[in-house]
Amino acid sequence: MDWQRNVLLAAIFAVFAVLFVRWNEFSEARLPKPIAATNQAVYIPESPPAATAVPTAADSSGAASRPTKTDASERLIRVKTDVLDLVIDTQGGDIVRATLPEHPAELSDDSPPFLMLNRTRDQIYVAQSGLIGANGTDRAEERPQFVADRTDYALDGSAELHVPLSYQQGDVSITKEFVLRKGSYLVDVVYHIDNRGTAPWSGRLFGQLQRDRHIPTSGDAFGRKSYLGAALSTPDENYKKIKFDDLNKKPFETELTGGWVAMVQHYFVSAWIPDQAETNHYKLRRLGNSDVYALGFVGPEHIVEPGQSGRLIAGFYVGPKDQAHLGEIAPHLDLTIDYGWLWWIAKPLFAGLQLLHNWFGNWGWAIIVVTVLLKLAFFPLSAASYRSMARMRKLQPEMQSLRERHGSDRQQLSQEVMALYKREKVNPMGGCLPMLIQMPVFIALYWVLSESVELRHAPWILWIADLSVRDPLYVLPVLNGISMFVLQTLQPAPPDPTQAKVMKV
Repeated sequence: MDWQRNVLLAAIFAVFAVLFVRWNEFSEARLPKPIAATNQAVYIPESPPAATAVPTAADSSGAASRPTKTDASERLIRVKTDVLDLVIDTQGGDIVRATLPEHPAELSDDSPPFLMLNRTRDQIYVAQSGLIGANGTDRAEERPQFVADRTDYALDGSAELHVPLSYQQGDVSITKEFVLRKGSYLVDVVYHIDNRGTAPWSGRLFGQLQRDRHIPTSGDAFGRKSYLGAALSTPDENYKKIKFDDLNKKPFETELTGGWVAMVQHYFVSAWIPDQAETNHYKLRRLGNSDVYALGFVGPEHIVEPGQSGRLIAGFYVGPKDQAHLGEIAPHLDLTIDYGWLWWIAKPLFAGLQLLHNWFGNWGWAIIVVTVLLKLAFFPLSAASYRSMARMRKLQPEMQSLRERHGSDRQQLSQEVMALYKREKVNPMGGCLPMLIQMPVFIALYWVLSESVELRHAPWILWIADLSVRDPLYVLPVLNGISMFVLQTLQPAPPDPTQAKVMKV
């Protein structure tokens, strides 16, 4: 009876709903807890660890003055802007911690800022830079000890913040300067070489990211695992992803004029961007048998003649995957916002979303309007699909009659059905093809919604406080299920009664 079927369907739906909720709770319980920025102290090693693995140059015979021993507690300096909070170790001048004040780790008033770089006893994710070559200051067994004027630097309303670290190498004065700007996640790392000696100074600039395989946590409403690993531009590919497992097998090396190398994760990215006019050597590798990976670049040789000054510079980006800004920093760096092979559709869709967001001031309404506009644009195709379904529905009595007459002869039944389609000018695929044409656009929209950092912690209405996570009350999934059921009822029923019952269930 109908009421029995309805009760059975309701029970099945309830069971699936409970299983879905419990599975989500089980999955979330197994995820690693977010690392709170305020509870993780920066680890200060007494000497450069073996995993430092400073790149080597062809000629490294030059002598560098041995760094002065400095108390470990005095080695760290803190640098703050409106969007970055960095900790720099004066031994080597590496960025050993980076948090993003504009991006809280969780959606709560007391949430710490999102933690990008960190060096603890259990975790390493740092940005290193230095000088190698004939007169380089950096060795695998020895890093230079810079001297800073103070231990705290803050932007304090200025447009730029300069953080100079000084080091004396015989008659050569070396200043490693970090330049930060208001509202920018890009840090310029500049080496000023002042050669007051009698011999030429020679060196190469290197920059590299060191990271282990720890998995950061981030909310994802779309139930998928985002890419975590290395990426860079190469002469053959504008955006090449290299997984940790690939580096376990063999290192990757390439040379390129300009270019960049990045560590990519969901919503955020860190990247070294060397001088775009120079030819740089890129190398990505696993450090020995450890769980630590290094990806970086080595620039060309620079020579500073006696009595002259020189400058070596590279950019370091650490922050959100901001499509507009990444594209301005370096060619193809915006491809780290991984829209997949449908990026050529996804980018215009995101531009449309951004335009509508500027009008409405709300990403949720922007998504709804874009979806409505896409449905209107595809309405002719959808209408053709529905008309084809309607014609197929009208043919159901005749098809049922044919089945009763030729049910035992499958070949004859197929011939009669095809003749019916031809006589009535009905294409059995007419209801599917228009839908298939729309699929790439909506798949691209899916990637836009899942990859856009702008949706992270973005509210919509009422109980929807974060568009990047699932609906906590499961109202939207239920509404989506109802709409799918309504659409399914518009489709023609299969000629086989058993199949029709299965499809109805």
